[in-house]
Amino acid sequence: MTTTTTAAPGGLRTAAAFLTSQLRQIGLFIALIVIVVFFEVATQGITLKPINVSNLIVQNSYILILAIGMVMVIIAGHIDLSVGSVVAFTGAMAGVMISQWGIPWPVAVLLCLVLGALVGCWQGFWIAYFRIPAFIVTLAGMLTFRGLTQIALQNQQISPFPDGFRSIGSGFLPDLGGGTSFVEPLTLVLGILAVVALVGTGIRGRLARRKYNVEDEPMPWFVAKMAFTALLILLIAFLLASYRGTPIVLVILGVLVVAYSAVMARSVFGRHVYAIGGNLHAAQLSGVKTQRVTFLLFVNMGVLAALAGIVFTAQLNLANPKAGDGFELDAIAAVFIGGAAMTGGIGTVTGAIIGGLIIGILNNGMSILGVGTEYQSLIKGLVLLAAVAFDVYNKRRGGR
Repeated sequence: MTTTTTAAPGGLRTAAAFLTSQLRQIGLFIALIVIVVFFEVATQGITLKPINVSNLIVQNSYILILAIGMVMVIIAGHIDLSVGSVVAFTGAMAGVMISQWGIPWPVAVLLCLVLGALVGCWQGFWIAYFRIPAFIVTLAGMLTFRGLTQIALQNQQISPFPDGFRSIGSGFLPDLGGGTSFVEPLTLVLGILAVVALVGTGIRGRLARRKYNVEDEPMPWFVAKMAFTALLILLIAFLLASYRGTPIVLVILGVLVVAYSAVMARSVFGRHVYAIGGNLHAAQLSGVKTQRVTFLLFVNMGVLAALAGIVFTAQLNLANPKAGDGFELDAIAAVFIGGAAMTGGIGTVTGAIIGGLIIGILNNGMSILGVGTEYQSLIKGLVLLAAVAFDVYNKRRGGR
């Protein structure tokens, strides 16, 4: 009995020390919870209504897709100001291909993704091999692709699109309950499978780290983190199942998050991206092919921007010359709010997604409350400044 009582405080102290070292990530989750609870109370329960949760995911999906690519670019120490214009350009070309050229929409989607890759190749070439700063190249790209959008559309809007194409942005997976069940069964099954996969992956990773004597997080924190995440996934699954089920774009987003999280955490390419952002000169001396990695980063960003353009165009059922205005700012803000460092070398895909959700919930909640756009911009700006200031504070605190 005595052994147990003396061991517990030590374990608690270890957990407390770990929590202190993980202040950035913990603060992000706490901020998300506080914002959700605040708007749930302020909007008298509208925020967590099933229809609002579904709309929140669908309406912010393209920003979250952009944030996945943007966090990789920022981790490597670069930035991309052109993504909003690339969204508009690829959306415009999708409209031209489908409505004017008569190309079947699945083929048009593939061609637009290829077009996004070519855009990334163009910008990545100047950044990686000519060593022109990404800020300048992508600023030029922002103007160039906005102009090409207007040329492609001749400053006109294109609408409507086929139902199959529209389902990419606003469709749902089939309702296995036939529309008669209290909740949509497929969504609940997918939520349970996601929880099982999450817990299984977490346990497997923990056992692997222990096998190789790698320092790991304390057990109390590991259990708490798994339980919180599992409950969050199940809650979202239940809310979605209570409305129309799983949005197709959520499936796309889920696949991207899992794939890119694995790339950044476990692949050689991901380690090279972190190395370049952490110390470019040291990465070069270590044999990292920095030019090739940088080039591929911008190719990837171009593809994801094209995908976001397809999703946005499909969701609105409209190709618009003014589409994508300000998207680059929302994506960059999501990345920094999500814990990425201004100087590179730090950041996660999951953090960028949470940052994007924070922005989305702020936009949604303030719109429900009738807050004016001028005050919405003010509040989002202050939130971004607070996130960056918190990052700077943590660095100075760690340096002492």
